[in-house]
Amino acid sequence: MTYKEEFIKFMVDSGVLTFGDFTLKSGRKAPYFINCGNYKTGEQLTKLGGFYADCIADNKIPVETLFGPAYKGIPLAVSAVIALATKYGIDVSYCFDRKEAKDHGEGGMFVGKKLADGEKVIIIDDVMTSGKALRESMPKLKSAADVNVTGMVITVDRMEKALDTDLSAVEQAYKDFGVKVYSIVNINDIIKAIQDGVVEGKEYLDKMLEYRAAYGVDHE
Repeated sequence: MTYKEEFIKFMVDSGVLTFGDFTLKSGRKAPYFINCGNYKTGEQLTKLGGFYADCIADNKIPVETLFGPAYKGIPLAVSAVIALATKYGIDVSYCFDRKEAKDHGEGGMFVGKKLADGEKVIIIDDVMTSGKALRESMPKLKSAADVNVTGMVITVDRMEKALDTDLSAVEQAYKDFGVKVYSIVNINDIIKAIQDGVVEGKEYLDKMLEYRAAYGVDHE
């Protein structure tokens, strides 16, 4: 299997990707749901970090520091930075932000690597629905130093129109900030994995394709 196929199987086995009838926060009725909160063991985080590292290496994204937005991005960035070092021999730094700036001890808004002007930073997050994490992260990063955000890596690109535009969250991120968003897999990869029998769920294929036709965006 390719690492994309392995990742989709890993999501299903971890209970992160499920099929059925779901009402999303947007109000849309979807035949699949992604709950990254179900990654909760050491073995799962080890594997997950490896897939982030695969995506970074596969896309040759320049990087010196991984940034994980608090709170969900913190373990993701840590797992990815470990995997880059152990799997690819690429030793980079990591940092994350505090929800509130600390006024004692080392102080400041960030924990981990002290950012410097021109530093190549990748933002690590789980999924992108509205682009909120990126929207909040960019001014924080830029207030610390004039960093070069070389990309954002997420697990799944739903390739779905936002409610108020024909652009997907990924396209909107590039339009607003010039940041390219890379995903380990996208919804087309998931549909193909079902079709090819990599994972179960063929009974949901028609609904998946209908949903994709109704709300999907192509930005390959």
